[in-house]
Amino acid sequence: MALQALQSSGVAFRKILSHFPEELSLAFAYGSGVYRQVGPSSDQKNAMLDFVFTVDDPVAWHSKNLKKNWNHYSFLKVLGPKIITTVQNNYGAGVYYNPLIMCDGRLIKYGVISTSILIEDLLNWNNLYIAGRLQKPVKIIAMNENVALRSALDKNLKSAVTTAFLMLPESFSEEDLFIEIAGLSYSGDFRMVVGEDKTKVLNIVKPNIAHFRELYGSILQENPQVVYKIQQGRLEIDKSPEGQFTQLMTLPKTLQQQINHVMDPPGKNRDVEETLLQVAHDPDCGEVVRRGLSAIVRPSSMKQSTKGIFTAGMKKTVVYSSLKLHKMWKGWLRKTS
Repeated sequence: MALQALQSSGVAFRKILSHFPEELSLAFAYGSGVYRQVGPSSDQKNAMLDFVFTVDDPVAWHSKNLKKNWNHYSFLKVLGPKIITTVQNNYGAGVYYNPLIMCDGRLIKYGVISTSILIEDLLNWNNLYIAGRLQKPVKIIAMNENVALRSALDKNLKSAVTTAFLMLPESFSEEDLFIEIAGLSYSGDFRMVVGEDKTKVLNIVKPNIAHFRELYGSILQENPQVVYKIQQGRLEIDKSPEGQFTQLMTLPKTLQQQINHVMDPPGKNRDVEETLLQVAHDPDCGEVVRRGLSAIVRPSSMKQSTKGIFTAGMKKTVVYSSLKLHKMWKGWLRKTS
């Protein structure tokens, strides 16, 4: 099962986890502090560690965390756990980040998301924010026996493969596929224009081909629409209109709706299935799918970044943004030297 490839037994991560309330349905670490990247994020030892904590009851969890880690929060802490949860759930991508925290001798950033909101994002790609993180290799540190969550995690990976297929030619390499998958959640992300290294996706994939293969190998082998030549690292897919229509019909609901919006002339109000049939016959099918992705990611990433000013506080926002810009500058210098 693909999900098993996400598991980790990292003692250092679990030590950090011990500083937080225990009621977690899922906890994972991700980013350049966990998996080696090339380029400006290659200093793994000193990189900030990124975590996401998924909780069933955000009000109760924040209430306990405020008692344990009061200084992690911005000025919003004085408003209490209910307001913090309202900000978390109702603005941006449904996640509340506390960045630039020293914990167990490491600089960390952690986000808190409701289990129900994460499941919705994994299944429907409402924001493709935390769902996008989980399409790339992560270290799962804790996970309870929530069957719906486990099923949604698996469905998210399968949706990522199907979406990538629609944007690739008939024959391609594993690396081509993994680059397309890793880039899904960056489609239209304004941070790729300001604040992130432009070669970020390549830098994520190239040193981690084996981890991507571990994550997606069983899905690719079981998919009836692909010929997976494991020894050569090559894949062939069905690019007929019929094959593409089958793939389009299994896409997450929000992406289907955005594709419909992209293609639907004003006032016509066609149903989604009719639009997807038209897209399946369109030579620019992949580009239409990409535009649909951008329509999800762009507003989600902008709102989440704006929300970060309030959840992190102005001082931390300035420091965090300057670190991102410094990393982007290093990447630019590396390319031009």
